[in-house]
Amino acid sequence: MADWGPVFMAVILFILLSPGLLFQVPGRSRFIEFGNFQTSGISILVHSIIYFGLLAIFLLAVHVHMYIGY
Repeated sequence: MADWGPVFMAVILFILLSPGLLFQVPGRSRFIEFGNFQTSGISILVHSIIYFGLLAIFLLAVHVHMYIGY
C-alpha cells in the first residue's frame, strides 16, 4: 500500500496558497488582498515560506496518512 497523504496534502496546500488565487500577502496596495489574481516576487517568497511551514507541520508533527489501494 502506498501512502498518498503527503501527496494530497502538498497538492491541496499548493492550490490554496497560490499567490493571488484566494489571498495575497503582501498585496499591491494593502497588506493582504483577496482574489486579485496578481502577484509579485515578495508575495511568492512569503507564500512559499508559509507553504513550507504548513507542509512541515502537517507531515512531520500531525503525520497525515492516506492509504489507497489493495
